[in-house]
Amino acid sequence: TLFRSHLEVGGNFRIDAIQAAILQVKLKHLNSWHEMRRANAALYRELFGKLNLGEKIILPYEDPNCYHIYNQFIIRVTNGKRDALKKHLDEKQIGNMIYYPTPLHLQPCFAYLGYKKGDFPHSEKACEEVLALPIHSHIIQDEIAQVVEAIGVFFK
Repeated sequence: TLFRSHLEVGGNFRIDAIQAAILQVKLKHLNSWHEMRRANAALYRELFGKLNLGEKIILPYEDPNCYHIYNQFIIRVTNGKRDALKKHLDEKQIGNMIYYPTPLHLQPCFAYLGYKKGDFPHSEKACEEVLALPIHSHIIQDEIAQVVEAIGVFFK
């Protein structure tokens, strides 16, 4: 399993003039990119619905009162199968990522807070189960179908 260790809390929120100019141009496309990712998420939901995987995979929750832009499409893979599924997708050269393998309370930068393994069992479990699938705005429907098909094969 991946472990990303953060020794310090920090951030860099500066951008230079060139980055700002590029972002100003890209901003005009932001809403359409959001809609493309939302359409991709809807297709994932439709295709996963046809697999009847039950509780093997939990899809992201979308609050009907909110506007989800799906910067990431994070599934939860239950029963300890996440790492094996990741390996299966890697072998098929299908993009996937574990963005948050370690919960915040177990990061070295927050050690001073005194939390230990077991203090936040829900976040620890989530970090053991989450897997991001490709959702970017320019992925095509056939590629999404390939991702879902590969996951279906894994669970057969």
